[in-house]
Amino acid sequence: MSVDYSTAVETARNYYNSDDADNFYHRVWGGEDIHIGLYEHDKEPISHASRRTVAHMADLLDELSPGDRVLDLGAGYGGAARYLAQNFGCRVVALNLSEVENSRHREKNRAEQLYRLIDVVDGSFESVPFDDASFSVVWSQDAFLHSGDRQRVIAEAARVLQPGGRLIFTDPMQADGCPAEVLRPVLERLHLSSLGSPAFYRDACRAHGLEETGFEDHTPQLARHYARVRAELEARDAELAPWVSAGYRQRMLEGLQHWVDAGNAGHLCWGVFRFRRPD
Repeated sequence: MSVDYSTAVETARNYYNSDDADNFYHRVWGGEDIHIGLYEHDKEPISHASRRTVAHMADLLDELSPGDRVLDLGAGYGGAARYLAQNFGCRVVALNLSEVENSRHREKNRAEQLYRLIDVVDGSFESVPFDDASFSVVWSQDAFLHSGDRQRVIAEAARVLQPGGRLIFTDPMQADGCPAEVLRPVLERLHLSSLGSPAFYRDACRAHGLEETGFEDHTPQLARHYARVRAELEARDAELAPWVSAGYRQRMLEGLQHWVDAGNAGHLCWGVFRFRRPD
């Protein structure tokens, strides 16, 4: 099926489909879970902290069951989808823009005998290819930033939620009141003009009929995570040379430092948002 992507989403799609990005995220960023982790200490393995984020978000949802149908927007390599299927028996639809990541995701699902519970779909969260009120949970981790129309992403998430359904997500955000120009080093690398903010997501969700049920602010984990990934990349530079080009490795080191600097300066925000569609 042909999918129409916006400019911002197409840019992200081309990036995540590249050999350099695939090898970097698969080998360095955590493999199964390519999002910000909840760290207990600065030297903790990235994969452990990243999986802790998934487990904590699942705990916040309370009483997930085989009767739940979950839509994961921007599912990456599918670590969260597999966690939910394995631990709760949920049926998960994993919508993701990168065909390369989706291929790895499907292979892992087959290897773990989870392919009957997880449906991996090539597509964009700006135009979700499912009917209204078709999911009890919409889940996303650090993906919405890649949209140039985040208002539409929230509209789509709200549209496909059933009455009583829940939206839970994380996203690297600019702090409320942060001038976009101070984030230029971060934004230029992503080919974006802005990030979402807590105020933006609250307003967007309210506009589309969703009620906020909680926000956990874990902002210190953002700079901690990017610093941890940067240290790992630097320490494994020689090992990664056959897989990830020198230019990409250098640009990634510089880009990660921009995230660390902006986080430490108080310009960024990160945490777990929860919303609910009223009955």
